[in-house]
Amino acid sequence: MHGDVTTGGDEVTAAPGGLLDLLRVAAVVLDGLGHIALWSPEIEHLLGYSADEALGQRADLLLVSPENRPRGRELFGQVRSGARWAGVFPLRHRDGTERAVEFRTMRLLDSEGQPHLLGLATDATTVRGVERDLALSHSLVNQTPLGIAVFDNDLRWVGVNPALERMNGVPESAVIGRRVREVLPDLDVEAIEARMRHVLETGKPLLDQQTIGRTVADAEDRAYSESYHRIEDTNGRVLGLAMAVLDVTERQQAAAEVAQARRRLAVIADAGVRIGTTLDLRQTARELTDVTVPHVADLAAVDVLESVVAHGTITPVTGDAPAEFRALAVAAGYPTDAIHAADPVGELATYGSSRIITQCVRNARPVLVERVDGQIMRRIARDARAAQTLHEAGVHSYLALPLMARGRVLGTLSLYRTVNERPFDEQDRVLASELAARAAICFDNARLYGRERTAALTLQRSLLPSAPVQREGLDIAARYRPALSEVGGDWYDVLALGPGRTGLVVGDVMGKGVQAAAIMGQLSTAARALARLDLPPAELLGHLDDIAGSLGDAIATCVYAVCDLGSGTCALSSAGHLPPVLATADGAARLVDVPGGVPLGVGGVDFSTVELELAPGSLLALYTDGLVENRREPIDAGLTTLTRLLQTPDPCLEKTGDTLLNALRPEPDDDVALLLVRARA
Repeated sequence: MHGDVTTGGDEVTAAPGGLLDLLRVAAVVLDGLGHIALWSPEIEHLLGYSADEALGQRADLLLVSPENRPRGRELFGQVRSGARWAGVFPLRHRDGTERAVEFRTMRLLDSEGQPHLLGLATDATTVRGVERDLALSHSLVNQTPLGIAVFDNDLRWVGVNPALERMNGVPESAVIGRRVREVLPDLDVEAIEARMRHVLETGKPLLDQQTIGRTVADAEDRAYSESYHRIEDTNGRVLGLAMAVLDVTERQQAAAEVAQARRRLAVIADAGVRIGTTLDLRQTARELTDVTVPHVADLAAVDVLESVVAHGTITPVTGDAPAEFRALAVAAGYPTDAIHAADPVGELATYGSSRIITQCVRNARPVLVERVDGQIMRRIARDARAAQTLHEAGVHSYLALPLMARGRVLGTLSLYRTVNERPFDEQDRVLASELAARAAICFDNARLYGRERTAALTLQRSLLPSAPVQREGLDIAARYRPALSEVGGDWYDVLALGPGRTGLVVGDVMGKGVQAAAIMGQLSTAARALARLDLPPAELLGHLDDIAGSLGDAIATCVYAVCDLGSGTCALSSAGHLPPVLATADGAARLVDVPGGVPLGVGGVDFSTVELELAPGSLLALYTDGLVENRREPIDAGLTTLTRLLQTPDPCLEKTGDTLLNALRPEPDDDVALLLVRARA
């Protein structure tokens, strides 16, 4: 340790250390007869006697208790004869108590050859405490796994403990007197020395400072936690600083693994919320790519087998057969040309048996390519140009995962890493497999739903009139628009009853899917059969009510009207259905007040009939609730809009039907059936 040095002429003096001040070493000199000849202030502080009280006194009589005097005189005689003695001897304090005093004694000769005795004394308790502290410090410093270094005020090494020798890979002898940058240049020495200077200047310790780098003992970068403390003596003089070093590489790795596990759980939780919000294949694919990018990959693509898109039976990929895929989604976490290397969304692509995407669906197992080379890239990309684009974008790692649900492979999720330098590993495979499995269930649900919707829509359309029956004296237009999600049981029909008489039916079966369509078909067929009997509207609905009751839980609303051009009237009955709208040639339009009755299938209630005038030019609109019902508004708002639009209908009924649908239900969330009838002038 370098002290403060002052040079004056030929004399060089160094500032004293603080250890002697801590021990408070005292001096006393006895003459040859044992009288006290010299008495220092430190011995006065130790034993309480002033110099006036001590000088000239027999030391044994003043300072030694009677029982210890023989031993004291014996030791005095030995030292006077030239021997040295060191040890602890009890002396009497001025207050009458005894103090254990540690001595170093020696004989002195004056100019005449007369012997004197010099005693250097200090409190034995203080000495034991300092020894204990030094021993403890030495033990801790040398046995602790914490690396400890001591630096002087010039930031040069003064000492290191064995633990730091092992960390540095350099022995203590090779670092003494040198600076950190001279021994460990691969560490961030600028930051380390800046911290040292800060601690030396301010006296404020710096704790848990992070350094990433490598020492001579390391082949790879490691993480270190460093704490810096300024060293001062008992007088406050700055002696240097101490640095404690702990290798926290494993701790940081464990913390990083915990953080990564939390991120994975967050991604999985996010996937549970964001994937499968609809039963649309393409929307589900977009949701899957949005979750995986950028949390798992820099680029993601979803391709499903063409049989999945067609809602047909899934044909497994076997042997050397190629596989047909339909690209549903592609996403990148940043602007990149690599996105154009993926199959264009919506297009059909055929991949041979050697391609990784085909291998993935054939074997129903993930394919992890940690490092992508040129040969592998050609098995990933759709063609040579796409392979070049992916290479230029920096694709270095690839992961393909099968989309499996209910034991069937539906397609693949392809993941790429470009800007993320870390290759895919087993942890990524597990996470991505969980995301793919969740999405696959949603894809399969969408496929099954699509197949059911297609079947229901096919059944629905097969039961509806291919074109409304045109009747003499009437202009007729009809519209059916299925819901974007589930198909319901809405229907309409135009029935020829005889000369000048036409039956009009609009109904809505409660429920969705194939079952609703099947019930609709039975009620529609029954209505046609009953209409041939030319029954009054209320009686026909009564029979339909009985039929609906025999179909289990079937419930339906229905309105039946009979237009008689001979009498210029229209008789209507309703089974819980919304009221028709009557628009007259003078531009007036109103809801027809028809007794609502109860839906078909409830039973036990008679139906009523209302008769209204159907003057030439009058327009009658029958519809289902899908046309006017909106979850965001009361149904009265839809009825008001419908009535207003029919005040000025287009001369062409077909255009009027389109206008009503586009204004009221451009994207219906429920089926819509609409029947427009106008009496010719």
